[in-house]
Amino acid sequence: MKKNIVLFVLFILPIVAYLFFASGVNSFTKLPVITPKVANLGDWKSLKGEKVNLDNKITILGFSGTEILKNRGNLFNLNEKIYQRYHAFKDLQFVMVCPLGTEKDIENIMDAFDDFTDVSQWHFVFTTPEEIQSYYKKLNLESQLDANVGTSNVFIIDKQRNLRGRKDQKEYREGYNTFHPSELSNEMLDDFKIILYEYRAALKKNHNATKKL
Repeated sequence: MKKNIVLFVLFILPIVAYLFFASGVNSFTKLPVITPKVANLGDWKSLKGEKVNLDNKITILGFSGTEILKNRGNLFNLNEKIYQRYHAFKDLQFVMVCPLGTEKDIENIMDAFDDFTDVSQWHFVFTTPEEIQSYYKKLNLESQLDANVGTSNVFIIDKQRNLRGRKDQKEYREGYNTFHPSELSNEMLDDFKIILYEYRAALKKNHNATKKL
């Protein structure tokens, strides 16, 4: 019996501890609100001439900038690491805010994606650089748009239009850099799973409440 206990302490317990901590402390907490109630997208139109709404959707929000064709690798990383894994989730959308004049570039990129991806949850809305800067400032973020009114960061917006991230000073995170696939596979995926868990837990709670009624 003592031998079994010693073997458990020496071999099994460290493995259990490793698996627990490897899953990330942040996975066991609620993802904080960085900016509450971000503004909706107004009357900006998509490639199909449709209005895109942030209400009642989990949104991955990005700002492509005028150099979208040059930086298309960032979109590819996001598509590979996050979009393809979760795009079938009906309450999720990927929205990129783009400067007017880049419509043809976006069409070319989406045509390339369409060969290996269902692109139905990708949405691109277009407006002036001035409107993009004004909207971005309302997000009250530490990071800024570059000279091409774009950023490699994308942001998680919940169904109530709250921008979510990490507020702890040691690991503060308001967005996720699409230039780095590892950041999407680790930090962003970890945080995104928290958002999904929140809504699945809420749906389960509402379902149980309805059954009781």
